[in-house]
Amino acid sequence: MNRHFTDPLALTCIALWLLICLAAVFADVITRCDYRAQDLTLRLQPPSRGHPFGCDHLGRDILSRVIHGARTSLSISVLVVLIAMSVGTCIGLLSGTAGMVVDTLIMRTCDIFLAFPGILLAIAMAAIMPQTRYSIIIALSTISWVGFARLTRGQVLSVKEQEYILAARSLGAGYWRVTVRHILPNCLSPLIVQATMSLASVILAESSLAFLGLGVGPPYPSWGGMLSSALDYMLDAPHMVLFPGLAIVATVLTINLLGDRLRDFFDPRFKPIPRAGGLLK
Repeated sequence: MNRHFTDPLALTCIALWLLICLAAVFADVITRCDYRAQDLTLRLQPPSRGHPFGCDHLGRDILSRVIHGARTSLSISVLVVLIAMSVGTCIGLLSGTAGMVVDTLIMRTCDIFLAFPGILLAIAMAAIMPQTRYSIIIALSTISWVGFARLTRGQVLSVKEQEYILAARSLGAGYWRVTVRHILPNCLSPLIVQATMSLASVILAESSLAFLGLGVGPPYPSWGGMLSSALDYMLDAPHMVLFPGLAIVATVLTINLLGDRLRDFFDPRFKPIPRAGGLLK
């Protein structure tokens, strides 16, 4: 295995990321309390053996809501990144291969999107659409595809001038064969790293929208929504803020550290140089 994934920090991040994903997938199995169940006799109860993360202002178990909130945040974020990566990659390929007129038109459109602060554009779109999971996905996908498009275009402009591309064209390969079989595979490495980094950004953006009341509606929990509902109880029940906040920090930090390792893995400058008798360390 590559040395970038064998150091203790990388292994810890991988284990934590797998734990978060498994918790999100099997949230209904590993939680013993219903995240929607209210018991006002447990209102603002601090962490205890029965409720390790305590209870909120409605007597709901915070541990169950944090775990189900992971399902909400991760499902939305993964779908947003997949949509943005697919759309941005296709647009970037078109921009880099279709000629100067199309390239200029696409890049000026990207500049228009970049002229607006991304989170403000997402807030505006989420505010005018129904408060559903799909509205959040559409709003965040709209602001996320531009980075993939610009990155893909830059890679295409570099790759399409390589000798093997010119050789394929000289042998009679058509536009689609050259683009799909030769150019696109050689652009995937930086796109994978970009997708990993974008996943952390989308989680923060989704939490921000939920904090402002523009996330998924009740009864579905989200980390940002939990922080928003805890604002009035920060002094009386700090655990209501602590655990959702730690979930966001741990998830985003884990993804960013994994993204750094992926960048090092795909960058040949960080790979060991082979020599007789072994590898240079």
